[in-house]
Amino acid sequence: MQNKTVDRFTQEKLYIQLMRIFLEQINSGKWQLGQQIPTEEELCKIYNVSKITVRQAVNNLVSDGYLIKIQGKGTFVVSSLPVIGLSMRTTLTEDMFGKEVKLERKVLSKGIKEPDPEIRTFLKTDAPIYYILSKRLGNGKTAYVEEAFIPQGILPHIDKLDITQGSFYSILQEKASKKVFKVIQTIEVSRSAGDVSQHLEVEDGFPLLVIHRLFLSSDDMPVAYTEIQGRSDRYKFQTEFERIR
Repeated sequence: MQNKTVDRFTQEKLYIQLMRIFLEQINSGKWQLGQQIPTEEELCKIYNVSKITVRQAVNNLVSDGYLIKIQGKGTFVVSSLPVIGLSMRTTLTEDMFGKEVKLERKVLSKGIKEPDPEIRTFLKTDAPIYYILSKRLGNGKTAYVEEAFIPQGILPHIDKLDITQGSFYSILQEKASKKVFKVIQTIEVSRSAGDVSQHLEVEDGFPLLVIHRLFLSSDDMPVAYTEIQGRSDRYKFQTEFERIR
């Protein structure tokens, strides 16, 4: 019987489709409890997908308690039921302005820049860092300022990329040499000061929503770091949770 394959013409991510296929293999008994599943290389050939796609799907099922990785031996089926509390995934969404709002991104500056020592520590690299400062507008009014720090080589030909379209996350997923597997996010409330106040067109001391994001690949290597500082009266952040199966 022919293996089910991924559909490249839908909006659903390939690794999520692959997770569903693997779950079908487990639930149907084709992959039995205690059985070793095919290697990454074999799964790539069977489903005609990349190693990163296979690794994302397998790692998620390991996290959910279906599979276990044993060093030097392989990956094995350990359960046909998810671990309670781990069956939800977070869908990373950008900001929510409303359907009728016309969105626009303007790049204020970009180029190689030495970041603060703390940011370089986050990125775990001595490589040159490419810096992008931009602002997002809704109906012509500035909602937030975003700073992005990317190690050189992660986004090839970054100078030629149109970074005004879509979210920074989507640009990384489509163009980066390492794909984003995980995002560590911190949200805090702060006060506007200096250049940020000027860009946001507010007085110093204006309350801001600040979102820090560290983007990581499947091997836990930092891909990029961003910091969003948004006007509390024009910007709100929404996180969506969805069940994988």
